[in-house]
Amino acid sequence: MKKIVLLKGGVSNEREISLVSAEAVELALVDMGYEVYGLDPMDYPSLAQLLQKIKEYDADLVFNALHGGAGEDGRLQAALELENIAYTGSDSKSSALAMDKYVSKLIALAEGIPCAKHILLRGNLIADYNDERDYAEFAETLGLPIIVKPNVSGSSVGISMVESLDRLKPAVELALEHCPVVLLEEYIAGREITVSILDRKSLPVVEIRPKSGWYDYLNKYTSGKTEYLAPAPLEEAVSQLAQLYAERIYSALDCSVYARVDFRIRDGKCYFLEVNTLPGMTKLSLTPMAAAAAGLSFPELLKTIIDISIEGS
Repeated sequence: MKKIVLLKGGVSNEREISLVSAEAVELALVDMGYEVYGLDPMDYPSLAQLLQKIKEYDADLVFNALHGGAGEDGRLQAALELENIAYTGSDSKSSALAMDKYVSKLIALAEGIPCAKHILLRGNLIADYNDERDYAEFAETLGLPIIVKPNVSGSSVGISMVESLDRLKPAVELALEHCPVVLLEEYIAGREITVSILDRKSLPVVEIRPKSGWYDYLNKYTSGKTEYLAPAPLEEAVSQLAQLYAERIYSALDCSVYARVDFRIRDGKCYFLEVNTLPGMTKLSLTPMAAAAAGLSFPELLKTIIDISIEGS
């Protein structure tokens, strides 16, 4: 019987999603016969104390079900590496690169992968703008709507779709509540898809179709608000292109074990959005859907992740 330490919750703004993911993972692992010890970093005043507790269990592996913040941006991964503790997901360097949306776009572009036009704001550079005419340059560069998002957050937290320039300043202020760096991005009108990678190979493409509006936090995490199609009903050439791009950026960032890569499609062209190195594992999560479309049950997906992680440690 393998012993697994399951990291859950944490202190990021994606804490609640992590708890739901971890609950699903724990139920499946226990049912499969694993010995599971759940730990919440929020319960430990320091990283050193958390690491000490992990080592006390002498587990075979740490299953990282944290999302966002220090759980996904490479800091925790670096600490586990220094202690020679095996864990699931990408290493510290890859996690840090993928978490930074701007940096991952630069790498994608260098790999020949199309990206939406974007502008980076380091700090609130529009704090003094009081007239929508002040925003003319943003509109000329990106058009409308503009997607405003924290540069290193996930789960659609702090993201806004700005359809009129008078709403740009409040949207930036909202994003700044979650991250000191904000990304303004061209809105790619079209279809939204995602490609999960397992052990460097693409799983079937999943299409995301919100029943109203766009794929914001509400539509992402409320049952019945969004339709998911797995495999996505796309032309074979478009599906293959998306999978090729996903595998290319996964390799360029030197990711490992598993990840999920998000795109939008316009006129048959795939535009890279971001890489998620710790995809959600909730009932509505996209990576388990993609695995199911490939014939892998949720327990089989988890076992594959665990086996690959232990093998590579």
